[in-house]
Amino acid sequence: MGVDITRMRNIGISAHIDSGKTTLSERILFYSNKIHAIHEVRGKDGVGATMDHMELERERGITIQSAATQVEWKDHTINLIDTPGHVDFTIEVERSLRVLDGAILVLCAVGGVQSQSITVDRQLKRYHVPRIAFVNKCDRTGANPFKVRLQLREKLGLNAVMIQIPIGLEDKLEGMVDLISMKAIYFDGPQGETIRYAEIPPHLKADADKYREELIDAVSMFSDRLAELYLNGEAVSEDIIHAAIRKGTLAEQFVPVMVGSAYKNKGIQLLLDAVNNYLPNPTEVKNYALDLDRGEEKKELSADEKSPTVALGFKLEDGQYGQLTYVRIYQGALKKGDELQNTRARKKFKVGRLVRMHSDSMEDISEGAPGDIVALFGIDCASGDTFCGGGLNYAMTSMFVPEPVISLAITPKDKKSADQMAKALNRFTKEDPTFRTHVDSESNQTIIRGMGELHLEVYIERMRREYKCEVDTGMPQVAYREAITRRAEFSYTHKKQTGGSGQYGRVAGYLEPWAGGVYEFVDMIKGGAIPTEYVPSCDKGFKEAIKKGSLIGFPIVNIRCVINDGQSHPVDSSDIAFQSAAIGAFREAYGKAKPCILEPIMKVSVEGPAEFQGNIFASINQRRGIISASSEDGTFSRVEAEVPLSEMFGYSTALRSLTQGKAEFTMEFEKYGKVPQSVSDALIKEFEEKRK
Repeated sequence: MGVDITRMRNIGISAHIDSGKTTLSERILFYSNKIHAIHEVRGKDGVGATMDHMELERERGITIQSAATQVEWKDHTINLIDTPGHVDFTIEVERSLRVLDGAILVLCAVGGVQSQSITVDRQLKRYHVPRIAFVNKCDRTGANPFKVRLQLREKLGLNAVMIQIPIGLEDKLEGMVDLISMKAIYFDGPQGETIRYAEIPPHLKADADKYREELIDAVSMFSDRLAELYLNGEAVSEDIIHAAIRKGTLAEQFVPVMVGSAYKNKGIQLLLDAVNNYLPNPTEVKNYALDLDRGEEKKELSADEKSPTVALGFKLEDGQYGQLTYVRIYQGALKKGDELQNTRARKKFKVGRLVRMHSDSMEDISEGAPGDIVALFGIDCASGDTFCGGGLNYAMTSMFVPEPVISLAITPKDKKSADQMAKALNRFTKEDPTFRTHVDSESNQTIIRGMGELHLEVYIERMRREYKCEVDTGMPQVAYREAITRRAEFSYTHKKQTGGSGQYGRVAGYLEPWAGGVYEFVDMIKGGAIPTEYVPSCDKGFKEAIKKGSLIGFPIVNIRCVINDGQSHPVDSSDIAFQSAAIGAFREAYGKAKPCILEPIMKVSVEGPAEFQGNIFASINQRRGIISASSEDGTFSRVEAEVPLSEMFGYSTALRSLTQGKAEFTMEFEKYGKVPQSVSDALIKEFEEKRK
């Protein structure tokens, strides 16, 4: 095979919305000769950027799905993944970071560190991904890369140091000064393809010296040799500086800051050099798998092609040729015809067609090397499955999948749409673990759940376009429950005489609140008052009765049904008679047991800049929320609260407008809690009107 793994890089481009990620990937493809003409994200030529291959992405000018490609740069192979910036598509970013070794954190020279940059940075830290910061859009009015570097330090706590400074800014951006070689660099030619080195302009000399001093000082931490030369006032060679920056970056203790403008074709080639120089190759990243045969013991994987194969399917796509699974090979090689096992489904499969992706076009290959990112056709698996060869039973540590926070009811408009809707939902739930769907047994509606309003909107739009499926969306619905608040006795006789053998059964006992779970049945019959064979019939009857409460017709929870007496008839008693007796007994006692309505209470965690903490508190209080904790960490604050689910609809929109889009929230189910009297009265009234 002979691929030199040390010359391979797996990198992602991640950033806040509209920082220029997709424009940057377009330039990278151009300079590495992967494409021969540059198309803009919102270009006039109607082609749209190469990496935004969905029609919807081109129209909205946003990235929805991460796209993968491979480029060559100075005899290094770079696997590149362009990820979305919107918080609703978090999973796309999570699953890309899970398989990347390094990242380019793109920042806008005007906007600086924005809320989504904070989220992305948190994800990079979670997966220990070393990064280079690239301050893009230095040609925009108000650009200030030095301010951005300061924000990287203050807001993200990164040891960010300039390794370049711009020559001119805004519309006067000409090039940059490389602080390592101390040369000025200009980009000539119609598309900046010719790099020209020159002396540093006299007016920038003092600045360049000041920032170089800072750089040498910062990297001397990572190289004793460099520190020694620096202290003795001797010249430091470029190679020693590169090695020190690399060491600091790989240890996640140093972030080199580069400047440029992707749109104006300035600084991209140097960024690619930096990827080769400072970001890790697959052998320099420690990857672990859990050995399922040995109680999930941690095992370090080696990027050696002779070891048994371990690969992770991190993303699924349904193409016109069937399911496409993006795979990152961690250990061993992946060859056509290999037999692998999916360790989650415990199924074996043969590797059929193996391809390398370039956005949405592909080339067939016969094998993939360790560290490579390739795609497989036609295997049945879910996102996040591990594939092993050689009898290994490993699982790669799972991805962090956030719980969906918003749900909607959807109904197809006609029969054809109904069939297509089932197909679409089946595909989307497989592709995207944060998109869930189920049929509500009570209302019989199809409910879809996702990460935010934009998320669900995009899927409904995709159903329309890709599946020609028209749906109506309804109001989100809350799953209430009913419960009793005190003990109540019952003694009920069920008799029915209809010629021939009748039905007879008497059941006595009591209902009481029970905190141990949904339902418990206790048999305290003495002396055979109810024959043993009919006791399970009583249990069956009670189970039937708790399916629908009498207040608002929702299931009843936290209840214990105890029977302690009864009577049977030698001829007329039967299984059905005692089931009916139990249902009658339950209804008789339920009204006396003071029933109440319970609602789902969510554990909500809101994170955002500290200056909006007051607004966040107010928004939770207005929604009947109880704040349980709040913490401040520098400029960043987190508020934790318990809020009823029924009050959380539309919260994402409200929160964004209160905090200029800078705060985000997550919520998960915590418990069921009693509904206040006023809400309870309104729900009962609504239920009674529906029944009329």
